[in-house]
Amino acid sequence: MLESSVSKKTILLVVIASLGYFVDIYDLVLFGVVKAESLQQIIPNASPAEQASIGKMLFNLQMIGMFIGGLLWGVLGDKRGRITVLFGSILLYSVANIANAFVVDIPTYCVIRIIAGIGLAGELGAGITLVSELMPKEKRGYGTMIIVCFGALGAVFATLIGTQGEVIARVINSIAGIQLQNWQIAYLIGGLMGLILLLIRMQKLESSMFRQTQIDGIKRGDLRLIFKNRLNFRKYLQCIAVGIPIWFIVGLLIMNSKDDFGPMLGLKNVNNGYAVMYAYIGLSIGDLIAGLLSQWLKSRKKVVIIFLLMSLIVTLLFLFGQQTMTLESYYFFCFLLGASTGYWAIFVTIAAEQFGTNIRSTAANTIPNFVRGTVFIIVSLFVLLQEYVNTGNAAIIVGIIAIGSALWGILHLKDTFSKDLNYNEDHLV
Repeated sequence: MLESSVSKKTILLVVIASLGYFVDIYDLVLFGVVKAESLQQIIPNASPAEQASIGKMLFNLQMIGMFIGGLLWGVLGDKRGRITVLFGSILLYSVANIANAFVVDIPTYCVIRIIAGIGLAGELGAGITLVSELMPKEKRGYGTMIIVCFGALGAVFATLIGTQGEVIARVINSIAGIQLQNWQIAYLIGGLMGLILLLIRMQKLESSMFRQTQIDGIKRGDLRLIFKNRLNFRKYLQCIAVGIPIWFIVGLLIMNSKDDFGPMLGLKNVNNGYAVMYAYIGLSIGDLIAGLLSQWLKSRKKVVIIFLLMSLIVTLLFLFGQQTMTLESYYFFCFLLGASTGYWAIFVTIAAEQFGTNIRSTAANTIPNFVRGTVFIIVSLFVLLQEYVNTGNAAIIVGIIAIGSALWGILHLKDTFSKDLNYNEDHLV
């Protein structure tokens, strides 16, 4: 029998998933914070332009890894269980983090970023799927809200460690006589945090809905139930579209603060790490507000529409509100941009709630990672448009396409607030 109230088991699961997502976001953001420092040590004779180009390549490889991992972990979550994916993904990206601290050449760096990307692709989808299936249907929005709100703070921790890791390095050197660089310390801390999480016994936290599909012999993790079912495939594309503006803002506007948008607004000393930190503080607060608003309005769709309109307004003000701004104002706008994209928790919850138990993990894992993968398309389109228009206009064109696609997606999806999730997909159409 499914839980009718929030049990201790569910609370423990929310805590574990929140900590796991904290480490997940830590590693996802950490690469952007320490890539310049790490590349300066690994390829000191390369020019700044060459280092920047290699940094972009490594980020793209990480995203390719997440694309692969989304499919791998999603199907595995439906076939072998949500806890298996939660455990496996945390283990993989933790080991990759530790290995990343000792890379000495670019080919090794490339391989490890792909492996890290594969690992990073599984934790959120597994956690959201488990919480959605274990919590009472009227309250599950609170669980996913807590996971994403706390997890987003991993970006803040990544920035602090990534910029202040030399303090820890000095302590290690004084105790063990081992000389480590700032960026190596940052990677090691990420890996160790993940491994500590794995000390918690999690097997008894498996979803009862999933266990029932095992007992009943239901076919699970069959991609044809998504890609060969017209209704499901349409829902799948609409869910992906809903999440694209989040990574338009984070992946383009925020991540390119130092190279593009700071200089556009008259600033040459913008720190990408701090831009990311303030954006994720905003995202965490936005997710908290969105989660509470969703429970109050008893609607996922209304909240997403509100946040999409906020994203458009804040983006316009950021790009065209003033020709120049102070560094403090820039970081404040990063906070506002992050807050306006604070519907990530609701977005992932919607993805999980749209599909039956036997393909829910597949959907909940692949959809967010496909959205993350659109960063490559977003940035490529932005670079292409810069050949014809200025930076601000190129960005707003891409933004209008992203937000317009999301509005199309959310307006055509059914609202899933308090939807009963105890059902299976069993036919191709």
